[in-house]
Amino acid sequence: METRVMSVLSETLKMFGDDLNFSTLTPAAILAAMATSLLCGVIVYLVYRFCYRGVVYSDNFSILLVMITSITGFIIMTISSNVVLSLGMVGALSIVRFRSAIKDPLDIGFLFWAIAAGITAGAGLYFVAIIGTVSIAVIYIVFSMFKKSRRSYLLIVHYTDAASDNVDAVLGGMKYRLKNKSKTGENNELTIEVKVKNNDTSGLSRFKGIEGVTSVTLLEYNGEYMN
Repeated sequence: METRVMSVLSETLKMFGDDLNFSTLTPAAILAAMATSLLCGVIVYLVYRFCYRGVVYSDNFSILLVMITSITGFIIMTISSNVVLSLGMVGALSIVRFRSAIKDPLDIGFLFWAIAAGITAGAGLYFVAIIGTVSIAVIYIVFSMFKKSRRSYLLIVHYTDAASDNVDAVLGGMKYRLKNKSKTGENNELTIEVKVKNNDTSGLSRFKGIEGVTSVTLLEYNGEYMN
């Protein structure tokens, strides 16, 4: 019985040893894949750094884009070279849980971009990885250049009842969308969404000259977050 068990274990180890064939992973192939994934990661990093128009720019996240491209590249190289290791790596990666919240939905697109570049580079599709990365970069830059010049802001005005008529008169000459209006005693708080062309906010200073207006706050608004 013991002899049979040892024989089975020996055959199993031999089978795994035969499967652990890394002949396809030559030094040249490894260097080419890592160089391609690094190049693609740098392109993604530069586009994110210089074209990002979200709420809060994160240096750590931009560096992560380069790292995740390279990391994905050598993971795919390992998986594609051996079936046994691919099963073990999939099982190991399946227990990983990421709890960091994505603050800007656009960041998800950059993450998928970096991962896709790493996958294609690790699979040996160097030309596809570079052309795909450059094409997406051009598309994103073009869309960023042709963004609408009108930007949305939240205007928050605090005023007393005595200034209500004057505030309403100023609002009558504006195009806005009411977000919130509250009243506490004689104090009022008005929150409206206004669109300003070419970031010209000089016209909104008319509220400051109204007697009874205690404060005027202007916040950049993109629908979900505020600056």
